[in-house]
Amino acid sequence: MKLIHTDIEGVFVIEPKLFSDERGYFFEAFNSRRFEELTGIRTAFVQDNESRSARGVVRGLHFQLPPHAQSKLVRVVRGRIIDVAVDIRRGSPTFGRYVAVELSDENHRQLFIPRGFAHGFGVLEGDAIVEYKCDNYYAPEAEGAIRWDDPELAIDWRIDGEVIVSAKDQNNKPLRECSTLFDYNIDYYA
Repeated sequence: MKLIHTDIEGVFVIEPKLFSDERGYFFEAFNSRRFEELTGIRTAFVQDNESRSARGVVRGLHFQLPPHAQSKLVRVVRGRIIDVAVDIRRGSPTFGRYVAVELSDENHRQLFIPRGFAHGFGVLEGDAIVEYKCDNYYAPEAEGAIRWDDPELAIDWRIDGEVIVSAKDQNNKPLRECSTLFDYNIDYYA
């Protein structure tokens, strides 16, 4: 496993070591001990989620508020997406900035999104199957979201043509109108 730092502290790209031969390939998608050694983060993933989305779909930008905040480790089983993590920790030097990483069934990369970030993705080609681990259980009462096309965030979703968004995500507020977010000075892993 190789760790690649992004422009925002705490958001990592993880690239597995691929073993290939005439039969196909093998890689270790997750190893808790190795993850902690590389990132310095001790977390226990408790829920795995999977979604299938058509080309042009944008899902997000979603988060869960404390005490149900979640870290996510996202990977693509089929297809290609642009995966996005937005810093929503008030007081953070990178508040309102985002990291966007292409994840695909060809590059096998994963994106680690820590607590205190909103998450979303856009499907760049074909049907995409996205799998992600969460370190806290889904809690509908803690659900939060930011508008996917917030002009102040100016996320380049890299989708040519029609963007398909759920009615629920279409009604999310921009970041500046979200009153309840995270505080940069609180350790959400303590």
